[in-house]
Parts: sequence; C-alpha cells; structure tokens
Amino acid sequence: MEPDLFTAAAEERQEKDPAGSPLAVRMRPRTLDEVVGQQHLLKPGSPLRRLVGEGAGGPAGPSSVILWGPPGTGKTTLAYVVSKATDKRFVELSAITAGVKEVRAVIDGARRATGGYGKETVLFLDEIHRFSKAQQDSLLPAVENRWVTLIAATTENPYFSVISPLLSRSLLLTLEPLTDDDVRGLLRRALSDERGLKDAVTLPEDTEDHFLRIAGGDARRALTALEAAAGAALDKGETEISLATLEEVVDRAAVKYDRDGDQHYDVASALIKSIRGSDVDAALHYLARMIEAGEDPRFIARRLMISASEDIGLADPNALPIAVAAAQAVAMIGFPEAALTLSHATIALALAPKSNAATMAIGAAREDVRGGLAGPVPPHLRDGHYKGAAKLGHAQGYVYPHDLAEGIAEQQYAPDALKDREYYTPTRHGAEARYADAVEWTRKRLGRKRS
Repeated sequence: MEPDLFTAAAEERQEKDPAGSPLAVRMRPRTLDEVVGQQHLLKPGSPLRRLVGEGAGGPAGPSSVILWGPPGTGKTTLAYVVSKATDKRFVELSAITAGVKEVRAVIDGARRATGGYGKETVLFLDEIHRFSKAQQDSLLPAVENRWVTLIAATTENPYFSVISPLLSRSLLLTLEPLTDDDVRGLLRRALSDERGLKDAVTLPEDTEDHFLRIAGGDARRALTALEAAAGAALDKGETEISLATLEEVVDRAAVKYDRDGDQHYDVASALIKSIRGSDVDAALHYLARMIEAGEDPRFIARRLMISASEDIGLADPNALPIAVAAAQAVAMIGFPEAALTLSHATIALALAPKSNAATMAIGAAREDVRGGLAGPVPPHLRDGHYKGAAKLGHAQGYVYPHDLAEGIAEQQYAPDALKDREYYTPTRHGAEARYADAVEWTRKRLGRKRS
C-alpha cells in the first residue's frame, strides 16, 4: 500500500518543521552509523548493510530479514534508516491494521515497479506476529521470487509466531536490549543535538541514573521521559532536570540503590535472608526494590538458585527445579514480564520448608578433603575394565547391588580413614523427613558403625 496524500503531506511537514515531532522521532538515526547498540548486526557486509546498498553488488542480492527483539531496541529505527538510505521503493505496513488485501496490493505494485522501471521494493512489516498463518502465507511468493525484500519486525519468538516457510526464506536477526551505556549516550546526544534539546537543559548524574532505570534498555521510553522532564523543568524556569522533577513527571520514585556498590549486595543479602527466614512479604519487598532499581534479572535468578540448594535442599525437592526454571524463563523474556517469574520463584522458596543439611554436608566433606583426610580408593571399587586390572586386585570382590533383593550390598565404599564418617544429617522438615528415614535404613544395611 503506497502512502496516501495525507500521509505524504504529514511526512513533508514533519521534515520541514521537525520541532513539532516527538523527541524520539526527531532523534531517529539517519544512517546505520548513528544507530545506538546492535553493533553485532551492523558489521561490514551484514544483511542490513547490504539492504542500504553497501556491498550489494554481484549476483547475490540482499536477503529478507526478520528483526526480533524487545520494544525500544531499534527495529522500527533500522527500517527507517533503510528507507532513507536506500534508492529502492520503500513500503510500510503494520500487521495490526493491514490484511491479505493490502499485502497483495503491495506485491502487485512491486511487480509493476520491477517490470516497468527496474525499481526494487523493500516492504517493512511491523508486528508480523499478529498476522495469521494465511496472511503470512500471502507473503511467500513475493519473498521467494524476491519481488519484495521483506523487513519484518516482531517482539514475539519467531519460531512460534512466524510460519516455517517464511522463516526459511529470511534471515533472523536478534536485537538485544540496549545497555546502560547505550541509553546514556542516547540521552546525552538528545540533550545537545540540534534535532534534540539544543542544550536547553542539563542532566545531573543522579537524574541520569534514574533515567537509565526507567528506560530498562528501551530507547523510546528514555527519550519520551526526557522530553517530558525537560518540558516540566523549563516550565518551572529551570535549566537543570532535577531528580524531583523527573520523579514528578514519571510518577516513579528513584530507588536508592547502587548496582555496583554496597546497596547492591545489602539488598541481595536481605532478599536471601528473608527467604531463609520464611518471611515472604519481606522477601517480596527486597525483590521489588531490586526490580525497580533496574537490577539485572539474571543476577536475581542466580541468587534464587543458590538459595534453593543452600537453605531448602531436600526439605522441598521442587525448590531447585522452580528456581532453575525461573532463571531459564528470565533469560528468555527479560523485564518487565520477568518480574512475574521472579515473584513466583521467590514466593515458592520463602514458603518452602527449610533445611541446610545439603550445605552442611558438602562443607564437612570438603573440610576433610582439604585437611588431608582422604586415603586410597578401596581396591574393590577401582576400575577393572582395562587389561591387567585383575592382576592388581582392582574390582575384585565388588558386589553388584542390583543383584541383591534389597539393592544394597554390605560393603565399604569410603576410604579406610573415612569408612564410618557421616556428612549428611537430614532434618525432619518437609520432604526431607523421608530422606532421614532412607539414610538411617541404608546406613544400617551398609553395615556402617555410628561415628
């Protein structure tokens, strides 16, 4: 679908009077070299470079691409840069409003442009995951025959939301959340650039840090908040965006939390100790402080996995799988949705029965090893699979437990110096009670004497 007369007129007005456009629009990069972040996708010879005509000669034309990443990471921006930098015909559709009819119209126009005056067409399709299978199918002939070069954008996992035939005909490019340094550079550019705020306001360090927490790796969110805060400051006759002004504008208090300092470790410690103490409300408070301060969700997930083994162990054997599943989910989805997963795991761990028996057991065993209390492996347990092992007495006299009705053979497993040593002392908390019974029973069957 070609832009209508009103759309074209609006774009023309925007170019003539950019001050009337939102800051995020005014600060859009004009070339790939101005793009913030995503440098792994912008190397020489990359598909995006080829789309704008850099090194696109020869028999191998530019490929269709699917841009997958969280909101605010630059999917639309990259398409915009391509539209401005390429000499190809550029058409934009949104899967929210377009259907098969509109797609077919674009394809027909592309075929006419190619056949009539040799003009290639680039189709940018935003929110492709909103297209049904039939709607996505309608794109296949055009992509297959390169009547159009497709740039499709999605925030959903393409392996679930995009049909396989279309995936196989396109290159999947994964965009990553912007780093704090990326967003910081973007804010500073917007403050000074002629297209931006032209040094009308300044940004002290504490306010800048709060902008980074608000942004959460989303460039659009950062620039929208900056524009609102700058407007509020100027309305007050101020040339500095204070932390108080920013808090008023975004209605979000700045959390006193240094991600590289004492507070980072103090709040993390308080989270784990609250879980250990089974205070679910306190644990959720500290979790919320970490989330609102912009803490790396993977760090929080790692601490929860450690807690599951350190403080819960076999009192609730499901605690560790829950924590591991949470860590895997967090790595896949990121914030803001990861907050739900971290809350789920935190509540489960805080309310689980507690036992540090596994922690104490490995600690005691390691202490003995570090103290030199080890000794040779008993001969009947040594490897007997190689030639000559029998002559050395290796594996001789070993009893295979599966051959016995009870599945336990009364034989020595530990070195002589440790044969009666007991490291694991299970509690009677939660599910560990059954392990306590099992330990008592097996030690008797093994013929072990109490140490």
